[in-house]
Amino acid sequence: MQRFTISLDDALAEQFDSWIVQRGYENRSEAVRDLLRAELQQTRLHSGEAVHCVANLSYVYNHHERDLAERLTALQHEHHDLLAATMHVHLDHEHCLETVILRGRTADVTRLADALCAERGVHHGKLNLVAVELHQPHRHGKGSGQAPHLHLKPSH
Repeated sequence: MQRFTISLDDALAEQFDSWIVQRGYENRSEAVRDLLRAELQQTRLHSGEAVHCVANLSYVYNHHERDLAERLTALQHEHHDLLAATMHVHLDHEHCLETVILRGRTADVTRLADALCAERGVHHGKLNLVAVELHQPHRHGKGSGQAPHLHLKPSH
């Protein structure tokens, strides 16, 4: 483990300490480590370095918008290889919240998320990407009869 020292002006240090308490961190070091990990992961994702990802896309849409539900469903079916799961929640008489769990090549996942959020009538779209490393397909246990499967290990 390496140590380094940073200097913060008093106002920023107070804001950071308040943020640490709100988030439940026990100390500044763990908070700084998490901030650094998050920023480094975002850099890998946006630079194209993180080839594969898992992601959570959430958006709100007006289900009265002409053919919108059908267009969203068609896009999901066209990219069924990227979808792991969906959840649909009715918010009121007009609006629905949909959450889609995606996995695949980062560029493909991002393109699909952009396409879904760009549909007329979709609001508040937010994509959360997590970079992953692919591990070779394998089976668990000898003679288990399980089909080979792939593990997606979150990148650090």
